[in-house]
Amino acid sequence: MRLVVAVLLSLMTVTACAAESPPPPGSATLGPETTTAAPPPATSAATSPAERGELRFKKIAEFEQPVAFAVRKDDDRIYVAEQTGRLRTSAGDTVIDLSREVSGGNEQGLLGVAFHPSGRWVYLDWTDAQGRTHVTEWAYDGSKATGRRDVLTQDQPFANHNGGQLAFGPDGHLYIALGDGGSAGDPQGNGQDLGTLLGKILRVDPRGGRPYKVPDDNPFVGKEGAKPEIWAYGLRNPWRFTFDRDTGDLWIGDVGQNAWEEVDYQPAGSEGGENYGWNLREGDEPFRGGKGRELVDPVIVYPLNDGGNCSVIAGYVYRGEKIPWLQGQFMYGDYCAGWIKAGPVDELEKAAEVGKVEQLSSFGEGHDGELYALSLRGPLYRIEPA
Repeated sequence: MRLVVAVLLSLMTVTACAAESPPPPGSATLGPETTTAAPPPATSAATSPAERGELRFKKIAEFEQPVAFAVRKDDDRIYVAEQTGRLRTSAGDTVIDLSREVSGGNEQGLLGVAFHPSGRWVYLDWTDAQGRTHVTEWAYDGSKATGRRDVLTQDQPFANHNGGQLAFGPDGHLYIALGDGGSAGDPQGNGQDLGTLLGKILRVDPRGGRPYKVPDDNPFVGKEGAKPEIWAYGLRNPWRFTFDRDTGDLWIGDVGQNAWEEVDYQPAGSEGGENYGWNLREGDEPFRGGKGRELVDPVIVYPLNDGGNCSVIAGYVYRGEKIPWLQGQFMYGDYCAGWIKAGPVDELEKAAEVGKVEQLSSFGEGHDGELYALSLRGPLYRIEPA
C-alpha cells in the first residue's frame, strides 16, 4: 500500500512501479462520516439490495497518520498506532512514544501493534533511524508501559517493503509480517529464500524464551538452510493479515508490483509452510519464471491502475451482530482507490463495493466482532448499519 504524509509526499509506497514512484495525492478531506449504499453482486439473490442494506462509516476519533489498530483484554479503549511513532488510545492517551526514534521514510515508522492475549504485554513493529525493523515488547498494566525489550531485529536492505503487521493467532503465538526487503522485483530473491526472514510471515512465542522461542511445530524447524521462525513465504509486502475469529483461517493482503494485487489464504489447521509465489509470480501471473515449488494460488486478484487501484488492504471476515447481511463475508479495500468490498468467503467472486474511505490504511476488529476502518488522513471510523 502507499501511504501519504502530505499532499505531495508519500509516506508509504508499497506498490512498486518500475521506479517505485509515489501515488497521486488524495483529494478532498473526509467529512465527519460517510454513508454508502451497498450494491448487490451481479448474481446473488441471497444478497439483494434490501437484504444488504447500507453501511455507514462513522468517525469516532482522530489520529495522526493512523496505520494499525488493536484492542486489549478487559479494556474498552481502542489502541491506534500512528506511523509518526506514537501508540495512542481512543481516549486520547499516549501509551508509547517512539517519534524521536522511528525513521520517516516512505514505508517506515511505526507500522504495527498487537497485545498479548493476556493483555499484560504490548508489541510494536517499527523501523529505526537506520531502517532496521524492530519488534519490541513492553509490559503494560493499562496505564504505563515498562520493561522495554526487543523481541526481534531485522536489517532491511532497502527502505520499502517493511510489512509491519503483528497479530496473535488462535494458537497464542505471535505472527509477524516482513516484506521482501524492498526495491523493485525482489532483486535479492528473498521471497523464495528460506535462509532469510524477509518476504515471510513468522511465528514465534515471545514469552517462551529470550528473545523468543520458536514453536516446535513450525514447518521449517530442523530443516537445513531454513530459518525456523518462518511460517509462510513467497510474499512481497504483506502489509496486513487477519485471522477469522470464528474459524481461525488466515487472510493475507500482499501488495503487488506493477500489475496485480492479491489476497492469499491459509485455512485453519494448516501446518504452515505455504509458498505464495513471489517473486516467481505476481498475483496469478508469471513474474520471474512463474514456476517453482508448489505455489498456493491467491483467492483474490485485481489489477493495478484500474480505476486508481494501487495497494490492497486486507480486512476481516465479519463476525459481529449489528450487520446481519454482512455475516461471514470477507472485507478488504484498496488504499489509492479507496473502495471497500465484501464477499462471502466461499464465493469471493461475488464481492461488491460496500463503501469508500479515502486513503484507507487498515481495518480493525473490536472485542464484539464489529469492524473499523482507518484513514491515513486521520479519522478512525466505526463501520455501522446505516
